[in-house]
Amino acid sequence: QVQLVESGGGLVQAGGSLRLSCAASGRTFSSYAMGWFRQAPGKEREFVAAISWSSGSTRYADSVKGRFTISRDNAKNTVYLQMNSLKPEETAVFYCAAYHGLGIRTVVTEYNRWGQGTQVTGSS
Repeated sequence: QVQLVESGGGLVQAGGSLRLSCAASGRTFSSYAMGWFRQAPGKEREFVAAISWSSGSTRYADSVKGRFTISRDNAKNTVYLQMNSLKPEETAVFYCAAYHGLGIRTVVTEYNRWGQGTQVTGSS
């Protein structure tokens, strides 16, 4: 089993950058595909980015392509989300999630391990 703890959230001005981190416990982190999701107030949780266990494949929501980058360091049991050119309307709680298996997953219900979330607040 893997447990996830996100960090790196905060207040950022429009156009600014943040890097989120997700630290995983457990010796089998490298066998998990990882994803980032976000949930804005009053909205459903939505897919942001995902990465395969080997980092060989990544996928992004259309709304963040070219601005966000997901990466992972299996030696450090950590997955990252670099966010650039943030928009105020992207204020949300960002969640890290893990799926035990190969490939890429983009659907909330396909992930069975979740962190507690980290707040990202954009200001204009």
